[in-house]
Amino acid sequence: QIIFSSALSDPWRDPWGDKEVDSEYVKEYEPEREDIKHLRILLCGPVGSGKSSFINSVSNILRGRMTIPALASYETHKIRKENSKTFYPLVFNDIMGLEEDSDSGVRPDDIKLAMKGHVKEGYKFNPVSPLSEADPGYNPEPSADDKVHVLVCVLSANSAEIKESVLQKMADIREAARDLGIPQMAMITKIDEACGETEENLRNVYKSTYLKQKVSMKDFSAAVGIPMNCIFPVKNYSHEIENKDDVDTLTLSALRHMIDFGDDFINKT
Repeated sequence: QIIFSSALSDPWRDPWGDKEVDSEYVKEYEPEREDIKHLRILLCGPVGSGKSSFINSVSNILRGRMTIPALASYETHKIRKENSKTFYPLVFNDIMGLEEDSDSGVRPDDIKLAMKGHVKEGYKFNPVSPLSEADPGYNPEPSADDKVHVLVCVLSANSAEIKESVLQKMADIREAARDLGIPQMAMITKIDEACGETEENLRNVYKSTYLKQKVSMKDFSAAVGIPMNCIFPVKNYSHEIENKDDVDTLTLSALRHMIDFGDDFINKT
């Protein structure tokens, strides 16, 4: 259900991003450490929160056209540079969603192993049986490249109230990342599906009282433990067949912060 709310006279976040500046920043990024060829971003969140769609949106933006959708499994999603056989030094891992039932969805303990680099490419997470050292999908000696450099929690602005058990799983995962020193941030997706003002004009996102409440709501920011200045509203590409500047601007702003947070972590370890 789309909500119409009174618009704020002053935006709650300022300024609006600069697509060209952020795009150049992202495209020119290279890790400084010789043992790290790419910055690894792990996306986690409830089923249907838009993790795979975000990867698709980033690919659309960096390649300047619509691209083939990513599949939701523990695979390393690389983005090929436009008119090139090389890839950007950013990779994404998108894993099956967190669910309320403890016997379905990915297990938080397996996500913790993924953050440490112990999950091999193509591993199929088993909600009933956790990954163990005896499993063929276990990577016993992860390299610096295998480890996660940024954890991004993904939630949908259009979802009903998030279940307490799912929030607890996300909080556990965030705390595990904190213990490993891994930076965390969050994205609120589907903002156009949740807010009427934003559906009409995406630039109203920072004037929406509804979305501000969503971002700062106690059952997300406080429960999961991510401050408001590390939470980014985005609109993923869904029905569009051409790129749109305002969609790109929000996504690139979030992506630039992922790079900054991850690069700081890489250079500290």
